[in-house]
Amino acid sequence: MTTTYSRITGLGFYVPDNIVTNDDLTQYMETSDAWIQERTGIKQRRFFTYGKETNSSMATAAARMALDRAGLDAKAVDLIVYATLSPDYYFPGSAFLMQRELGLEGTAVIDIRQQCSGFVYALSIADQFIKSGMYKTALVIGSEIQSTFLDKTTEGRGIAVIFGDGAGAAVVQATTDPEHRILSTHLHADGRYAEELYLKDPGSSRPDHFITADTATSGGSRVVMNGNTVFKHAVVRFMEVINEGLNANGYTHEDLDLLVPHQANIRISGYVQQQMNLPDEKVFNNIQKYGNTTAASIPIALTEAFEQGKIKSGDLVCLAAFGSGFTWASALIKW
Repeated sequence: MTTTYSRITGLGFYVPDNIVTNDDLTQYMETSDAWIQERTGIKQRRFFTYGKETNSSMATAAARMALDRAGLDAKAVDLIVYATLSPDYYFPGSAFLMQRELGLEGTAVIDIRQQCSGFVYALSIADQFIKSGMYKTALVIGSEIQSTFLDKTTEGRGIAVIFGDGAGAAVVQATTDPEHRILSTHLHADGRYAEELYLKDPGSSRPDHFITADTATSGGSRVVMNGNTVFKHAVVRFMEVINEGLNANGYTHEDLDLLVPHQANIRISGYVQQQMNLPDEKVFNNIQKYGNTTAASIPIALTEAFEQGKIKSGDLVCLAAFGSGFTWASALIKW
């Protein structure tokens, strides 16, 4: 019997036109361009414009680009896997809204919340469904609007300066070619650290059934992050999960042509790069331009890397992420 694999055949992304520089943030908080760049590597990010963009509209634009590059009509899609921590509605998920925009009524959709690892988790889900033979073409999405829940004051600057908005997409299709495919994906989580990086409200486990003025202003609607704990775990888990993918397929870090890490913080990427002894040309970063776009981070970076000619046929590419949950994941791809 012929073995079925899955392969990325198209990539796309969308970011809002609204560029917010580090200097722009000084209007709201005590900070500086130097302070932000030293701690994060970020120079600017994109914030959505209300009435112009939504989480699902950005995803739709990214999906259309990916489909066009794959040479496909949207009707070819038989599965959508959509990763976001910032859906348009509390329910239903944004995958339904994007499905509607693409005119794919009846097509299966899956919404997932794996935060910064969301795209890799979504890619893994699509990979499993395609290899099983159930579906032939999947749209994998990472999309976020995070600017609306950031505390843009001096008190919240440690988090507010990091995050941005945007969307990325990949078309994943069935293939019988063993030389150009997703080799493996590796998924992990550890809920013991859930409150080290989380957003409490809106949540259902409250004394009252309805969100009131009191609960809305109680502080639960503010993102909480223990930066030191996140950093310490991230640098360890990144390397673990990258090596897991390489070892599973008989490779070493020297075989890698490109590492595309989740764009969390340039210091995390730099530490991992140094520890793995990877030269600059083998690690792709664009956090400087977009900030941390969570589930959208990897597909945006992957698309830009491809557009810039940094990914060629036959290259060994690794995607790796770490985020709230804690969750971490990798995907090893023979392009």
